[in-house]
Amino acid sequence: MDFKALISQLVALFGRLNRNQQIVIVATVVAIVGFIVFMILYNAKPAGKEGYKVLFDRLTPADAAIVVEQLKKDKIDYELLNETTIAVPEAEVYKERIAIASLGIIKDNKVGFELFDKQEFGATSFDQDIKYKRALEGELARTIAGLRPIKEAIVHLALPKETLFVAKQEEPTASVQVTFEESMRLTRQQIVGIKNLVSAAVPKLHPEKVSLIDADGVPLGDGDEFEQSSERAKLQTRYETRQEEALEQKIVKVLAPIIGGDDRVRAQVNIEFDFSQREMTQEKFDPENVVRSEQIIEEKREGSRPKEIGGVPGAVSNIGPVEGLQGNETIEKYSKNEASTNYDVSKTVTQVKSEFATIKRITAAVLVDGKYEPKKDEEGNPTEEFDYIALDQASLDQINNLVKRTIGYNEARLDDVTVSNFAFRAPAGSIPSATGYTAFMQKVEKYVGPLAPALKYLFVAIILFIFYKKIIVPFADRMLEIQESQEELSRPILSIDEDEGEDLVGKVQAMRKKVEEQLGVNENFNEDALKYDVLLEKLKAMVESKPEDVANLLKVLIEEESIAIAELELGKRGSKP
Repeated sequence: MDFKALISQLVALFGRLNRNQQIVIVATVVAIVGFIVFMILYNAKPAGKEGYKVLFDRLTPADAAIVVEQLKKDKIDYELLNETTIAVPEAEVYKERIAIASLGIIKDNKVGFELFDKQEFGATSFDQDIKYKRALEGELARTIAGLRPIKEAIVHLALPKETLFVAKQEEPTASVQVTFEESMRLTRQQIVGIKNLVSAAVPKLHPEKVSLIDADGVPLGDGDEFEQSSERAKLQTRYETRQEEALEQKIVKVLAPIIGGDDRVRAQVNIEFDFSQREMTQEKFDPENVVRSEQIIEEKREGSRPKEIGGVPGAVSNIGPVEGLQGNETIEKYSKNEASTNYDVSKTVTQVKSEFATIKRITAAVLVDGKYEPKKDEEGNPTEEFDYIALDQASLDQINNLVKRTIGYNEARLDDVTVSNFAFRAPAGSIPSATGYTAFMQKVEKYVGPLAPALKYLFVAIILFIFYKKIIVPFADRMLEIQESQEELSRPILSIDEDEGEDLVGKVQAMRKKVEEQLGVNENFNEDALKYDVLLEKLKAMVESKPEDVANLLKVLIEEESIAIAELELGKRGSKP
């Protein structure tokens, strides 16, 4: 495609337009370009200096000065975004970062257990203890600095010497100083977490022995009890407000269809909570006896006792009992029964923990609107004014019962519900609408709000489509009409078609014969001269009837002749050596 020829044609076409058309074209192009630029800038994110990227950040002023000196030596352009951040051209970032790191210009002042990577011969136990303490402090500082709100951390440990005497043994302590990121603070849970982290890393160190301060020297976490109570009070307030709002919305939702709309009922609920939590252990004994164990023992024994021989020592006593005599005097019988039953009383042990909050009392105040009826004139016809009619007591009682059931009314808690009837709006000529502007906007926000991001682009597309249909298309059609009219004007107005010329010649010949006959002219009559005379007469008649068209035609012919002459001269100049 020959863009040069296209541009020249567009310029020539633009030059043929009148002033109003040129203004419309320029304004349209400026509007389109401005709209496109606006959309690009609107969706673009703010950026820093173009072509520059951060080399180092969070530098100390001393390290920043060293890095700047090195960049000057390397002849690298740089920019100080702030006193701790240096930016260089994006193409030089990684190369210069590696070069500066290899020179050891920036050193981390936090050393950890890498101190023990190199063994030192001749080091004493005191040296080893100091190195261990430094390594432990550095590792803890690195870990704490990894938390998001913390920019820098310093840890100091006080580790007492161990002793054999328990009474003289001292507990270790620790202190932590933190510097926060801009507009960031530590929460209570994070403070407790830091103290637990330090205490878990050091033997025999308790969390209460860890002191935590910020860069301004303000102690952090010392008022834990006060902070806990403050946060607990905020939590309780939020919980109470949320429960009250939930009941208020329930009341409005129940009464709105009856009263005639959300804007015609108001509810205010107050709930008294008991936030004290109790733990209770309850043992309950069952009065029914339960056999735990039963034991039965039964013993029986039967036998005789041999007769004892006694008397004066002699033959009889030595011989013993004589055969045939009864040897046993008595027979012994023994019987024993023993039964034991152990009973136990069953019991139930219950541990009860009270809820986060228990309701002590609920009070509710409800305002409802009345009815409105149009006034009537003397003839009984309704007018544009309205009269307010209060609700009767039966309706108020029904509303009161609905409210009680909605909030869970409990007479034992001394709950209270008050329903009042007032005119929300003075009858100034129109009855209050059940669905007003507020309700409409709420519905729009509810259904259209989630679609807002997509609707934004749809709205832009609709605007562009309307702009194309209403401005671009009519303008393009207008340009085509102008071009066609110009082409028509560029054609010779006096051109005569062949058929029309033949008819005209025939007529001229007939006229010539007639004139010759009447005037007695000979055969040396000139047809070309006669045709010229006829065309000249036609031209005079056209100039008299359409002077503007003839002037435009002459102007176009002159311009085309001038362009042809200029191109001819340029061709002659280009052909010269």
